[in-house]
Amino acid sequence: MQVEFGLDVILNQAPQWKHEVLGLLTNQSATTKDGLPGREALLRHGFSLTQLFAPEHGLDTRGADGAPMPDGVDGLTGLPVKSLYLHSFAPDKQDLARLDRVLFDVPDVGVRFYTYLWSLTYLMEACAANGKPLVILDRPNPISGNLELAEGPMLEEANASFIGRWSIPIRHSCTLGELAGYFNDHFKLGVDLEVIPCKGWNRMSFQTQWGTAFVPPSPAIQRFETTLLYPGLCLLEATNVSEGRGTDDPFTKLGAPWLDAAALARRLFELEMDEVDMELVEFTPDSGKYAGMMCKGLQFSVHDRPHFQPVFWGCLVVKLIKELHPVEFTWEPYPTLANPSGTRHLNRLFGQTGSEEIFDLPMPLFLAKITRLTRVASWYSEIKKYLLY
Repeated sequence: MQVEFGLDVILNQAPQWKHEVLGLLTNQSATTKDGLPGREALLRHGFSLTQLFAPEHGLDTRGADGAPMPDGVDGLTGLPVKSLYLHSFAPDKQDLARLDRVLFDVPDVGVRFYTYLWSLTYLMEACAANGKPLVILDRPNPISGNLELAEGPMLEEANASFIGRWSIPIRHSCTLGELAGYFNDHFKLGVDLEVIPCKGWNRMSFQTQWGTAFVPPSPAIQRFETTLLYPGLCLLEATNVSEGRGTDDPFTKLGAPWLDAAALARRLFELEMDEVDMELVEFTPDSGKYAGMMCKGLQFSVHDRPHFQPVFWGCLVVKLIKELHPVEFTWEPYPTLANPSGTRHLNRLFGQTGSEEIFDLPMPLFLAKITRLTRVASWYSEIKKYLLY
């Protein structure tokens, strides 16, 4: 059975607000189940869209990671586009004054440090402050809604940023509609919130089981396979190891000119991390770390999706590289619009103060610490009231 997104569901309805003056936070990856851009589909079905808002990477999803995106005009619909990754992360009072209601439809990848979720939270606060109802057109979690696969750490408040404002796990196993309901209640945001659920989604399923094409949500996530590895390999952003940016396949490979990739592969094999296949590769990024330099590395693919724990695995990969290359390996800043200095990036990604020191622990203590941090058994009891599927 093909999954119907919240967008598809609402197109077949006639909500009482259909002809109100509407704004929409969206991007090019928000399509119908048949691949039609959502904003175009809404207009074709008579919804009174007058204003678009765009998150990081812009409406066309092509903007570089962390780069500010300008306002503009949508070439597809002719509607004005206000960037929410420029001067502010939220629409202001003037933006919302002429609207009766705001819609949200942006696909997610199920990971705390992916910024579309946090654009939603800023929108929720703005709608609450300006008395505007908010409608979320929900979408499934591509890496499944299996709460047994949720992985921490939970975010410590001291490490809050635009890649993690509030305390949830790194892999949260929820939809954005579910998280919005939780946030609205837990933080008493006071949003007049409506969530249009998907139809036909089994939360144990992965995107390849939905019966719909994978649409890249951002420049570095071009294939479904990437979403499986991203929660772990994104930690490499805070290091001098390439996470594959500047190649055709970011976050499915890693490398550096100095890396002993064969030794890393042997160590991973010895530790029986057998949910993932790997092969030795060489690649030359055209941008980012080591642009124009040949990197020796590993390419990964996940063959045991229902059991793979990418955050634990990613931590182990970083630890092994650090042990193999104590001189060459370094932690590095990662500048973005949201964090121009790029400092404390690992703390922000991992959500824990002193994250770098964890990787200095002897291996037995490191494994014990990471096991404890990534297990989030209490998350299900915290979120279950808000689950929609």
